[in-house]
Amino acid sequence: MTDASGQLPAQPRRDLPSQHPGSPPKSAASEIRSTPVPVSATIGLLTEGPRWHAERGELLWVDILGHTLHRGRPGPGGALEPVATITIDRPVGAVAPAIGGGYVLAAGTGFLYVDAAGRVEELAQPEAGRTDVRMNDGACDPQGRFWAGTMAYDEAPGAGVLYRLELDGTCTTVLTGLTISNGIGWSPDGAAMYLADSGTGLIEAFAFDGATGELSRRRTLVRIQQPGAVPDGLTVDQQGGIWVALWGGGAVQRYSADGSLLATVSLPVDQPTSCAFGGAELATLFVTTARAGLDEAALDRQPHAGHLFRFDGLGVTGMPCAPYRGRIESAATHG
Repeated sequence: MTDASGQLPAQPRRDLPSQHPGSPPKSAASEIRSTPVPVSATIGLLTEGPRWHAERGELLWVDILGHTLHRGRPGPGGALEPVATITIDRPVGAVAPAIGGGYVLAAGTGFLYVDAAGRVEELAQPEAGRTDVRMNDGACDPQGRFWAGTMAYDEAPGAGVLYRLELDGTCTTVLTGLTISNGIGWSPDGAAMYLADSGTGLIEAFAFDGATGELSRRRTLVRIQQPGAVPDGLTVDQQGGIWVALWGGGAVQRYSADGSLLATVSLPVDQPTSCAFGGAELATLFVTTARAGLDEAALDRQPHAGHLFRFDGLGVTGMPCAPYRGRIESAATHG
């Protein structure tokens, strides 16, 4: 990932802003004693966006700075056996399987489609021509629309936008004024949507209209209070628990739908980036992590930074990954 001058931009700070000091937790949380096991064969720079593709029995994830989409399948010992790695010509923020085969990506300045052989086609490009912003995290809603947000390379406050790739291939601007639009997920009944913003340290909740995709009744669900930690990617379990990776916090936390902190699982790395349930029973929590921005001393302390980890025995199962159900049309089709 390079900026307009061709240089690698500064890595995301994701510091918790001082104007958001946090609020006390609504309930005591338990530390879940499950051992994190590194399972990826390769180390990523800014590994993100795990998604379980049940149809293939594979885990999908991306490396934003590596410009790659990875596919892996759990082997007999639990490690992820590489299936394929696809390299893209731009930063890749998020991936979702497409219902007809292949994958949709939030990458660069918009959306892409890539087939299993790695052939890439541009879809809607809402930020076309800009070199100061890129797509970040995203996910499909239960109806099959693909949502993804943006961030400025310099993390300028208010520069982020949340977009929705519609079923007809057009793109809708949903929210503006975000900073680092990040993890996104839906409640099991599909009536609520959750969105993390790493720039503000907030996880927000919205009433969600599945028929139209419209959001309403926006409210702050969680304000992360841990110094130096911010919310990154998230996933929702079958019980409605919201699992959020804490960049800078070395943990994934589980919150209730009312914002109460329920549980924490700790990792041996500082920068977890996202999480998703996978495996045949959706009972394994996969967590992506990053090594970008860590100095030599930090890497010596956490040699597995940049690997994927798995947690088993958490006592909950995840929601299936919704695929993109829309039409695959090139950007030229929509001008």
